Amino acid sequence: MDVSRETLHALEFYTDLLKKWNPKINLVAAGTLNEAWTRHIEDSAQVFKLIPDGARSLVDLGSGGGFPGLVLAILANEHMPGLKISLLESDARKCAFLTTVSGALGLGANVLNQRIESAAPVESDVVTARALAPLPRLLPLIQRHLSRGGVALLLKGANYQEEVDEALASWAFDLQKIQSATSDQSVVLRISNLRPISQR
Repeated sequence: MDVSRETLHALEFYTDLLKKWNPKINLVAAGTLNEAWTRHIEDSAQVFKLIPDGARSLVDLGSGGGFPGLVLAILANEHMPGLKISLLESDARKCAFLTTVSGALGLGANVLNQRIESAAPVESDVVTARALAPLPRLLPLIQRHLSRGGVALLLKGANYQEEVDEALASWAFDLQKIQSATSDQSVVLRISNLRPISQR
């Protein structure tokens, strides 16, 4: 990643806090902590270069431990300081962690302790999600919070094509598949022009 020393230190600070908080509130699978940099930080960071240049707002659905949303907020602090980032998470303990990291690093991320399906629509230029739900269940949540003309950037694993095929039964969208930089079996799905197929 092409980042400054300050941004690198911020990511390291975040990783240290993740390891300290994880035993109490299970932010990520315990077995992945020793590989936190590649499994979580770098995996999330690859999404940053896919954010459209003109984007002014981004919402991360089901942020959990902050992946990818908090990593994107750290990178945006250096490269896209005007990008408004919201982290939508229903678990109050995880929200406390997100708020702690954001405050300590001066990120200004907007942490929303609400359920995705009942939160007021954010109408964001970019929606991100990682390991949240299968695509058929995820698309209605994305549509709720995505602005007209916005894009969704979704980190998906080996079964992504099955999810895409199933989603196409109820939804129409433009799709770009970007090979993951951290896993041969994973991709980032870039979804735009999302609309439900009318039921007859």
